[in-house]
Amino acid sequence: MDRRSVFKYISLMGLLSLGNKLSAVPFIPAPVVTDRKYWLKVMLQIATPVLESLSKGELRKNMPVECKPGKEADRRKVTYLEAFGRLMAGMAPWLELGIDETEEGQIRTKYILLAQKSLKMAVDPLSPDFMNFTQDGQPLVDTAFLAHAILRAPNVLWAQLDDLTKQQLVTAMKSSRVITPGNNNWLLFSAMIEAFLLFAGEQYEDSRMDIAFQKHLEWYKGDGIYGDGSDFHWDYYNSFVIQPMLADVLKERTRHDEKYLKTYELVIKRARRYAAIQERLISPEGTFPAIGRSLPYRFGAFQLLAQMTLQHKLPDDLKPGQVRSALSAVIRRMIEAPGVFDSDGWLTIGFYGHQPDIGESYISTGSLYLCSVGLLPLGLPPTDPFWTDAPQDWTSRKIWSGQNIQADHAINE
Repeated sequence: MDRRSVFKYISLMGLLSLGNKLSAVPFIPAPVVTDRKYWLKVMLQIATPVLESLSKGELRKNMPVECKPGKEADRRKVTYLEAFGRLMAGMAPWLELGIDETEEGQIRTKYILLAQKSLKMAVDPLSPDFMNFTQDGQPLVDTAFLAHAILRAPNVLWAQLDDLTKQQLVTAMKSSRVITPGNNNWLLFSAMIEAFLLFAGEQYEDSRMDIAFQKHLEWYKGDGIYGDGSDFHWDYYNSFVIQPMLADVLKERTRHDEKYLKTYELVIKRARRYAAIQERLISPEGTFPAIGRSLPYRFGAFQLLAQMTLQHKLPDDLKPGQVRSALSAVIRRMIEAPGVFDSDGWLTIGFYGHQPDIGESYISTGSLYLCSVGLLPLGLPPTDPFWTDAPQDWTSRKIWSGQNIQADHAINE
């Protein structure tokens, strides 16, 4: 698939400037592209090759598999579920806004249909793109991302499915139980799958959720940060996995049993603190420290800040326009780097552009689509203050421009 298909949808939003056609025609400046339109352009540019291919049963045929030399055979077993599960985890809240008569709503209609067709292809054993939910360890991870997506879009990605696809999806989710999670953030992947089954009214294993809660509470290091296992790692896994999944599994569990409510409230208190830390990590230039594992997930590193925004749980001193401005700066900086996409529109390995050596042995093309979770606030309607508030300086811009701001402090429990 070439990039012309991507631009076909982007042009529907008026994002491609036509420029001056005739010198005799007075120059009229192009409309300012709003942050929301820009974010949506980015999401569609990322999503279109995956969904156009998978909805036709052609993902294996069309998607390249970039990875460490010698790892091609291993990654081909798992990379397709990576691409779909991770893309859906970020795109789901926007899809859940549903169909309306606005220009964006009409675009969303097309992508809802593509996502539903893609989901059917992914779980149908007779599909050419039926995905691997059981072999090796990796499928546990991306089955969980797909489960998370469904919890984020229960109407579009569950209620609207036909009965056969629902049953095939449940079967696929349950089949991943043959994979034993490690004693680290992987406990949350098992927990998320069980949370989906609980949501769907299916038989679920409570113990897989409880052990994830228990261990992560034990691994809490203080001031809004958990260890990945008993050790602390300087990386972004508190945002890639730990805090978003811990919060949302507990949220689903609390819907069915209020005894988990106090734990959920504690986890949210810590998540709000970590969101404040994440906002402070964004430099005045829209960069952030390239620390730790999995840097090719790019702005997916800000999933927790994005989720707290989506759920209206930002710390009181973080204003929506401030967070939007900070995240927009990061997204623009990263997505516009040369080489982010290949000539056919697929993501390439890198943090800023194409940097294949920055990817670990478990990174392949499908892995990269976790960047979509940095776009979660697209699930807020266009009328939300996150989109309508005026742009504001974020914390590092305030500090480095000499503005007087309040001191930062750790949270007490």
